Amino acid sequence: MNLVWKLLRQHVSVPQLAGFFSANLLGMLIVLLSVQLYYDVLPVFTQEDSFIKKDYIVLSKHISVVNSFSGRANAFTAEDVDEIRRQPFCKSVGAFTAGQYGVSASLGIEGMAYMSTEMFFESVPDRFVDTDMKDWSFREGDAVVPIILPRSYLTIYNFGFAQSRSLPKLSEGLVSMLDLNIHLRGNGRDDVMKGKVIGFSNRLNTILVPESFIRWSNSVYAPDATADPTRLIMEVGNPTDDAIARFLQQKGYETESDNLDAGRTTYFLKIVSGVVFSIGLLISVLSFYILMLSIYLLVQKNTTKLENLLLVGYSPRRVSLPYQVLTVAMNLSVLLIALGILVWLRAYYMDLILSVFPQMEPAGLWPAVTVGVLLFLSVSILNVWAVWHKVMTIWKHEN
Repeated sequence: MNLVWKLLRQHVSVPQLAGFFSANLLGMLIVLLSVQLYYDVLPVFTQEDSFIKKDYIVLSKHISVVNSFSGRANAFTAEDVDEIRRQPFCKSVGAFTAGQYGVSASLGIEGMAYMSTEMFFESVPDRFVDTDMKDWSFREGDAVVPIILPRSYLTIYNFGFAQSRSLPKLSEGLVSMLDLNIHLRGNGRDDVMKGKVIGFSNRLNTILVPESFIRWSNSVYAPDATADPTRLIMEVGNPTDDAIARFLQQKGYETESDNLDAGRTTYFLKIVSGVVFSIGLLISVLSFYILMLSIYLLVQKNTTKLENLLLVGYSPRRVSLPYQVLTVAMNLSVLLIALGILVWLRAYYMDLILSVFPQMEPAGLWPAVTVGVLLFLSVSILNVWAVWHKVMTIWKHEN
């Protein structure tokens, strides 16, 4: 092989190889960076308490002066829910289930009461809950009820109620550590249970408990009470769909805060991310194609020498081996250098992301390493085959 290589390398242009190497490196780096950045940022879109997880809209009926004294006038019937579920923009819909009994709670530290208040409980299907689900369960006989509070409630307390009354402000972690006694009243019973705040929700503006607890407590404290839901939560595929606004206006339904606008922003960001990733992938494919074409032309340039080597008895395998080793070595060097640059760039942008989302758990380097190894193997196999195919074509022509 050494003798063959000494003959063939005389026509190998170092600047040309450097150009091939740079094109391959650029393509590999774009692909790896796109894949790794996607998986690093993915938790921002998909984690349990993400501000941009999915597109949900909370629906309610308009309450007018005429029907404000009717408990059922603004409730959703089963027919209403079925109609919403049949809409093409609706992916799923769930109902808020309210506790039909009296609830009050006292908050304290080490057994000493700090404050008490009347409150209420509601539940939604678990798939719509946007906090950590690890402790989100209740079975009859459990002594502790998991509770999720709206993050807005804590903000109102800290910067409104507590500040005006010179009371200490509470952090999310401190609230989770406080003693919470829940008084449940109804059906001739008055019981006390322990509550534990396990998280705070950005999406749902209500005091949430598990559906299993609502079903159990309603059967115990309000067995004869029935009520249709007054609010629904709907997951939509495309919040920018004009059909959503038309349907809500036609039915007279209202949405909470700016759910629809936030959903449109989410959808726009996802579209932009997809376009950027697609452009990067297209550039990468083109750069790999250029490298493939360049290797093929390099072999074509040395056709005369290859013919002479084959005529003097060298086998096609020995003649093609130097070019195959060269391409594989180049591809391996490109992979290692691209991974090194990626690690450096990732350290920079992850500091920025974690400063904005400190609770986010970033992915490891496995996405980039996996894609890089697959690209290395596929491109190297393609390059080796191209060289072998060209040499065999020359050999068959000579024979």
